Amino acid sequence: MLKKLLILLLAAFTLVGILIGAASAAEYAIRVGHTGAPDHHYQYGCEFFAEKVAEKTNGRVEILIFPADQLGGQRQETEGCQIGTHDMVLTSTMILSNFEPSIGVFDMPFLFTSPEHAYAVGDSEITEEVSAKFEKIGLKILAYWENGFRYITNSKRPITKPEDLKGLKIRVPESPVFLETFKALGAAPTPMAFGEVFSALQLGTVDGQENPAAHVIHNAFHEVQDYISLTGHFYTFEPLVMSKNLYDSLPADIQQAIVEAAIEAAAYERQLSQDFDKECLEKIAELGMEISEVDKAAFQKAVEPVYDKYKDKFGEVIEKIKAMDPSL
Repeated sequence: MLKKLLILLLAAFTLVGILIGAASAAEYAIRVGHTGAPDHHYQYGCEFFAEKVAEKTNGRVEILIFPADQLGGQRQETEGCQIGTHDMVLTSTMILSNFEPSIGVFDMPFLFTSPEHAYAVGDSEITEEVSAKFEKIGLKILAYWENGFRYITNSKRPITKPEDLKGLKIRVPESPVFLETFKALGAAPTPMAFGEVFSALQLGTVDGQENPAAHVIHNAFHEVQDYISLTGHFYTFEPLVMSKNLYDSLPADIQQAIVEAAIEAAAYERQLSQDFDKECLEKIAELGMEISEVDKAAFQKAVEPVYDKYKDKFGEVIEKIKAMDPSL
């Protein structure tokens, strides 16, 4: 028995030594935060990214992942990347539009007709031009991952047409375009940090929220929401953003490796997101939420005032985005 115990202790000490040696082998440790749960496609995308970075840098760079807003809310983390207190964050275009308004064009309602349309734009000169503007304010956008198409959930009634939203308090991200869109649809949009949404739904502070299906499952919104409507009203990118100061401080070969890994991880995470969306919608049905198809044409008609308002600001870029639709 004593001999077995000594062998186990020796094995444990050996493992600790290996782990310490592995940790010390990395020249750079970079922390990345995201708002998703530990079983969300954000987490799996970040894990893939970390593997690729380690592979491409021969272990010189270690990516440390912090899910579920452990490092702070998305806006807080983005501000931290600006001033150098945070390294990297997977955040949304809605949050980023508060720092550089031009990225808000991607949040226009019903702008993208399919995932393929969104990916074509996400890998184009359009996003490159927007990303360049962020470098002037201390942020380096590495690649455009995805959150996906968004659906509306609520605890009051099925929503199949815009009129059904009248008077409902719907939580939205801190984005001017989101606010304008839900006002045009007749709802009462309520900006709120994502981490506060479940308790707000549970307490009745808001009647509903809007997000991709994965967020409904991974954040247990199905426990406090009865209805989900397949509006697909927004498609949202989820850019991987790095502190520009940190990026500039790294050797050129490390910079290149990080960018390449981020782009490869974007393709991986996007596919995960699409797979999760289908799986989560099936799970939502199994859990008893009522799923409604919607009159999408009526919704598109209702949000025309949003396009009128942003025509001067985004009009030219919107036309370029529409022209990139592979289905045309």
